[in-house]
Amino acid sequence: PRVCATLAARLADRGAKILTNARVQQLKRTGSGWTAVTTQGEVEGDFLITCAGLHSDRAAVMAGERREMRILPFRGEYYKLRPDRQHLVRNLIYPVPDPRFPFLGVHLTRLIRGGIEAGPNAVLAFAREGYSKTDINLRDLWDALSYGGFWRFLRRYPSIAWFELRRSFSRELFCRSLQRLVPEIQPADLATGGSGVRAQAIAPEGELIQDFSLIARPNALHVLNAPSPAATASLAIGAEIVAMIEKDNP
Repeated sequence: PRVCATLAARLADRGAKILTNARVQQLKRTGSGWTAVTTQGEVEGDFLITCAGLHSDRAAVMAGERREMRILPFRGEYYKLRPDRQHLVRNLIYPVPDPRFPFLGVHLTRLIRGGIEAGPNAVLAFAREGYSKTDINLRDLWDALSYGGFWRFLRRYPSIAWFELRRSFSRELFCRSLQRLVPEIQPADLATGGSGVRAQAIAPEGELIQDFSLIARPNALHVLNAPSPAATASLAIGAEIVAMIEKDNP
């Protein structure tokens, strides 16, 4: 939060206006520019950039793009190592990644503020903002179930999808994954932590899109997929987007 607040303050110093709680309801071309109709009123501009994370495909469609890939939400769940067992982890510990998937696999992270975080897994969520197992959004669920790429993904990787679902509901199974990194960790050492949701683009063929996907238009640019570590690299990604726009719009 402090990083975001600092960035917001610096943008405001440069004359930028940040609207929060402003859901975009419509994107309209107006002459050579754009108008965004939001719940906080209309915003006009000469150039449109959409970078909507879990809703990036929908935002691009609102701007007139054809939706070919689709965003599917993968929830990443964490456990915390209990204080009396944190001596087991002295550094960051990562598994060897599976090259077929953009997910790192469960790992152990020492946090700057103290404590050890274990995770995340990567389980399909029933809502694009489904941060808990009970979060269900019927529109989001239908969006996934009606997409052929989703079913092709399941046919490609049925065992992995089933394993992730089981591990989401089993502390013991989650612990077994951690024991491959630190054998001494036991299920009783784990306390429930937080979660996040990854916006994963999936192609119609069922493949996970692992690279950046952007659509550049004469007066618009749409960021459809920004894989991990997008948050860590956000400033560099922003600079690259600006460079692309300046190159195409001298």
